[in-house]
Amino acid sequence: MEGFGQTETTLSIANVVGMEPKPGSMGKPNPQYDVQVLLPDGTSAGVGETGEICVKLKDSNAVGYGVPGLALCYYGDEENTAETWRDGYYHTGDTAWVDEDGYFWYVGRVDDVIKSSGYRIGPFEIESVLMELPYVLECAVTGVPDEIRGQVVKATIVLTKDKTASDELVKEIKDYVKERTAPYKYPRVVEFVSELPKTVGSGKIRRAAIREMDKAKYQK
Repeated sequence: MEGFGQTETTLSIANVVGMEPKPGSMGKPNPQYDVQVLLPDGTSAGVGETGEICVKLKDSNAVGYGVPGLALCYYGDEENTAETWRDGYYHTGDTAWVDEDGYFWYVGRVDDVIKSSGYRIGPFEIESVLMELPYVLECAVTGVPDEIRGQVVKATIVLTKDKTASDELVKEIKDYVKERTAPYKYPRVVEFVSELPKTVGSGKIRRAAIREMDKAKYQK
């Protein structure tokens, strides 16, 4: 019974009582919110099309923009507030796509989306497939610069203690993902590390830190 929520919104997408869950889907919008998936130009995304999860504001002059449960602002941070509450919507910074039945499927943070050969690739799906492998303890998927494709998918992996990194293992991982996702989504770059950078408080993996470290390695 998965769902989606933020500190700013509470639970805005969920599998509520009476719904038939689809494994892997966040469910449908909480009736409390008017949740839409928008493209970068502000138009609504089509079925299966990835866009940003946004909450429609009811009244720009009302406290909380007329949406009960929605944060008022980022206290003391007018710049971030103006960037997030704009054009009649609260922009979550997260991306998803909606299927033909109206179920939302999470893709990743806006900044984490990888743009490769015209495709927009979210790290979440690939990481979920990688975590099926019994020897993958932790992983993070990011994009690295590529002269031909713009970016290619990179998997940074922490192996279990009983597994040793090798070229054969890299090929096995690539083939495994290629067989279970669209061919263009498999990681063309695989790196094994002893640990992943994480936030101090919540222990979330910091993909931005991995991208920063990769700049010197892959930027030409």
